[in-house]
Amino acid sequence: MKDSTKTLEHRLSRIHTALRKEQFDEVDEIMAGLEAAEIALMLESLPPVERITLWERVPVEVDGEVLLHVHDEVRSTLIDDMDPAEIKAAAAGLDTTDLAELFDDLPQLVAEDMLRSMDELQRQRLEETLAFEEDSAGRLMRTDSIGVRADVSLETVQRFLRWKESVPDNTDALMVVDRNGLFVGTLPLARLVSHPPEMAVADLMDGDVKSIAMDMPTREVATLFQTHDLVSAPVVDVNGMLLGRIVIDDIVDVIRDNSEQALMNMAGLDEEEDLFAPVLPSAKRRAVWLGINLITAFLAAWVIGRFEAVLDQIVALAVLMPIVASMGGIAGSQTLTLAIRGLALGQISQTNSNWLMRKEIGIAALNGVGWSLVVAVLAVLWFGSIGIGLIIAAALVINMLAAGVAGIAIPLVLKRMGIDPALSGSVVLTTVTDVVGFMAFLGLATIFLL
Repeated sequence: MKDSTKTLEHRLSRIHTALRKEQFDEVDEIMAGLEAAEIALMLESLPPVERITLWERVPVEVDGEVLLHVHDEVRSTLIDDMDPAEIKAAAAGLDTTDLAELFDDLPQLVAEDMLRSMDELQRQRLEETLAFEEDSAGRLMRTDSIGVRADVSLETVQRFLRWKESVPDNTDALMVVDRNGLFVGTLPLARLVSHPPEMAVADLMDGDVKSIAMDMPTREVATLFQTHDLVSAPVVDVNGMLLGRIVIDDIVDVIRDNSEQALMNMAGLDEEEDLFAPVLPSAKRRAVWLGINLITAFLAAWVIGRFEAVLDQIVALAVLMPIVASMGGIAGSQTLTLAIRGLALGQISQTNSNWLMRKEIGIAALNGVGWSLVVAVLAVLWFGSIGIGLIIAAALVINMLAAGVAGIAIPLVLKRMGIDPALSGSVVLTTVTDVVGFMAFLGLATIFLL
């Protein structure tokens, strides 16, 4: 991985230098050795002007594949730089599934023109794919699966495959269907070539293969592939009719996209955020969450203001106050991160959330007591006041307990409300730990020290 990263950085540096010096022969030489996904990464790694220059030198035959690999925001800027003929040429070589992914981003007139230019079968397949929800198995599936009947011999299947002369990529098994097209199982290719040709498909097929419903969310499909080590899986409709298949290379893209989404959302950003987007739109997007954070900061400041009298009399409280909020924030962030990950992987449900809550309360109690003793001793040594030491110790325990509870409760509540926990959980958690921490510390000081 380290060597590949160095190679990527080296290529990016070479392309950046060559573009700046207008050494286009060297740019073309570098591009010739890159896959579509690598070209897409190069485009995402360049400022807008250099990006367009490089895009104009991308080989026409891979334009469509490159557009599929770049993020939506970058894709829009690239398509805006293309004329309708170029867009149609780029999309012409894509299969139905890939074209459906790209179709929503095409200019309306270009999309309508492409539909008119398709034959009836192509248009029907594309419209059927577009009819599925965007993040569903139906939208992700490929329609190139090979179906065979259970009552035929292996020899018949082998003759059929020789007649086709090829099988679709990532085909590890053939789909077995009945005479009505209902999915009944799979025939692994390894069994097809390693058993006597006179044997029937029914004798060797796997009849307990789990099929994927056409409306299953892609996140759940990815989990299914991970847990069962699948290379491909059949997709069926509500009646069990075989519609197509999903293959592992599409799932790798889903897993990558989900990981990027979780990472960006935890910072309050869109997963399609373009690193090299212009300043103004980038600033606008980030300003939303900065504004929300400002509101929560004023809430914490208001809590502090309610204890102005005690802060005026005991300056040491102002010095120690950030420690309580900070320890609670870190403890809560640890729990929140684990909870969001568990929700994303489908590991947390109503049946085990109470157990997790008790566990986090236990962890918070142990860490709270342990670290509160350390902080109390340091506070006494620093300010020479046992009272202040006891107050900060008690406040720290209270805030860490609140952080543990909030770290589990916040993502569960947000998910039930239909809000992505990764997008807003950290903002809510920060508010809770700041308010509870300041309230506990200054409130106890007001009661016992004044």
